[in-house]
Amino acid sequence: MRLTGKQTWVYENPIYIFSTGTAVGPKESDGPLGSHFDNTHKELHCGEDNWELAERRLMEQSIKSCLEKVDLLFKDIDFFLAGDLLNQNVTSNYVARHHQIPFLCMFGACSTSMETLAMSASLVDAGFANRVLASTSSHNATAERQFRYPTEYGGQKPDSATFTVTGAGTALVSKEVGDVKITSATIGRVMDLGITDPFDMGSAMAPAAADTIKAHLDDLNIQPEAYDLILTGDLSGVGTPILKELLKEEGYDISTIHNDCGLMIFRPDQEVFAGGSGCGCAAVVTYGHIVHELKTGALNKVMVVATGALLSPTMIQQKESIPTIAHAVVLERVER
Repeated sequence: MRLTGKQTWVYENPIYIFSTGTAVGPKESDGPLGSHFDNTHKELHCGEDNWELAERRLMEQSIKSCLEKVDLLFKDIDFFLAGDLLNQNVTSNYVARHHQIPFLCMFGACSTSMETLAMSASLVDAGFANRVLASTSSHNATAERQFRYPTEYGGQKPDSATFTVTGAGTALVSKEVGDVKITSATIGRVMDLGITDPFDMGSAMAPAAADTIKAHLDDLNIQPEAYDLILTGDLSGVGTPILKELLKEEGYDISTIHNDCGLMIFRPDQEVFAGGSGCGCAAVVTYGHIVHELKTGALNKVMVVATGALLSPTMIQQKESIPTIAHAVVLERVER
């Protein structure tokens, strides 16, 4: 791996997503991408006694599906990198407790999917591991209970609010040849433009996405047209136009090649306010839909930019503004 420019890692060995696994809740399974997910549930409890256990089950199922596709066992994995939205990353920690794989817990809020993927690829590229699982999850009811109000409260939300995705995604990163190659990653900087409204994550995260995309293009000296798709994680209907305008001001036009996971995973008539968000949002769209599109040749080269709001309920109550970050990973189709 070599550092190119200020923020971008270019992997020097062929690094692949050898397998993926996904698990989602009811709205996600009924959405436009429902057929691309491995495990689906028709109710938020996912057959468990509480929502936190439901989220844990989603991560477990995504890992199980990922390994079963390539006939591997937990003992075949060198490291497990994972994170989620709950305090102290309890979903990831309890899953790691169960499987006893050497574990690195990571947190980047909703950017965690690409953070874990970039770090997994770096470990494999450097020779520190042969096979690494990168996993993350979120659950609408667990996130609402922690960051806003319990679902039962039924509080009104503004149209700028996003809807936390109930889902988990896992990728197995290896030098074993797969259908999708990881070629580079750009590590984001923490950005804070003074947004204080936790119901407007799109506006808060758009500057971080713009900063990381610009850094990536500048570091590699390329134009946006080098990609079939530049995919952001959780900007939704509010943050997406802000991102495009910010990049236009920097001389980059992504208007024809950009989409957002939070806009893709739900239909407008599913009552999800501005769109989807959460750690699981970019994870399930990327490891379900985007990997499928790369495998089939519908896409050849994609930059996935997962965005995260690094807030906590305590800091919001203390009237702090919301720091945000975005991490980018480039995925390419492997010609067979």
